[in-house]
Amino acid sequence: MRDVVLLGSTGSIGAQAEDVVARAPDRFRVVALAAGGADVAALAAQAVRLRVEAVGVARPQAEAPLREALASAAREAGRAGWSPRVLAGPDAAVELAAAPCDVVLNGMTGSVGLRPTLAALAAGRTLALANKESLVVGGPLVTAAAAPGQVVPVDSEHSALAQCLRGGRAEEVRRLVLTASGGPFRGRARSELAAVTPSQALAHPTWAMGPVVTTNSATMVNKALEVVEAHLLFDLPLERIDVVVHPQSVVHSMVEFTDGSTLAQCSPPDMRLPISLGLAWPERVPHQGYGIDWSRAASWEFEPLDEEAFPAVRLARRAAQAGGTAPAVYNAANEECVEGFLAGRLPFLAIVDTVEQVVAEHVPASGALSVDDVLAAESWARARAREVLAQRGAA
Repeated sequence: MRDVVLLGSTGSIGAQAEDVVARAPDRFRVVALAAGGADVAALAAQAVRLRVEAVGVARPQAEAPLREALASAAREAGRAGWSPRVLAGPDAAVELAAAPCDVVLNGMTGSVGLRPTLAALAAGRTLALANKESLVVGGPLVTAAAAPGQVVPVDSEHSALAQCLRGGRAEEVRRLVLTASGGPFRGRARSELAAVTPSQALAHPTWAMGPVVTTNSATMVNKALEVVEAHLLFDLPLERIDVVVHPQSVVHSMVEFTDGSTLAQCSPPDMRLPISLGLAWPERVPHQGYGIDWSRAASWEFEPLDEEAFPAVRLARRAAQAGGTAPAVYNAANEECVEGFLAGRLPFLAIVDTVEQVVAEHVPASGALSVDDVLAAESWARARAREVLAQRGAA
């Protein structure tokens, strides 16, 4: 039995993680939950179903509504009087990440996940990492804090790579190949993307994700962050990490070895499989997903990434090569731009164009990276991105 702390519990990863736990009650027990606080009713319902010991919420103003929701959910479940410990404020997830448990699943969205990631590592917990942004923005901090094998990837692509890498020694690896669905705009030229709307960007053809990650998939920023993540997780140079578009999302990623052999991890697009592996690594958990139906004819397509229409990956490589705070600036500027796009204040193509401008203007911090450096760079990037957005709006 592994005790689990679930961060970002009401999001897409969190909801599917709850399903993983429900399917394997003899393997996992959730002892604490943390969420932003936008939906306290959903958080309270989760807490009651899972019988957790503690619940954290990032928004201080959500504490009182959460306590009321917990009491109401407990009464409806016939458990009147039951109440877990409640934490509120920006440090709630950080505190719970260091709480006694076996595994911390960080399913938070955005760079806000960095401090909980570092807290879990410092406490010696196994970190099942779905929050790629914390690794991207705090790369040297996270890799320095992590013991060998302490970080287990949950992104489907990196979980696939970790599985494929079992097939050979490190010195036998030639390159990693990340697959990308291509999102809703695969095959479109840059000129055809100018009038894209938020509803169109959120209509992902194969994955059900939150609005930020789905928009990042449409711009290919999500894949760009995954290239940087793979570089840091598997300690391979950026030039040995490729991206190929695979619209069926059945081959989740591949490893090519020095003898020319390529191993691929294949399964239907279902996040329960990588989540269960993240919680149980290195063991597999039966009955978490469904296999490929080999009795039906199917075709799998692969095509090169169009970097003219989708320059986000190329830009992320440059930011990662610059190092220091440049990846944090890339991510923070993108988060600001995605918010503007979803609110209708920014055209689709201006997301990555603005990120590129902000990254180009940034002067990375010199010397050893600190959390304060990352936070300061992010603050600058967000402010500068807002200025650029305002200038675009006034143009």
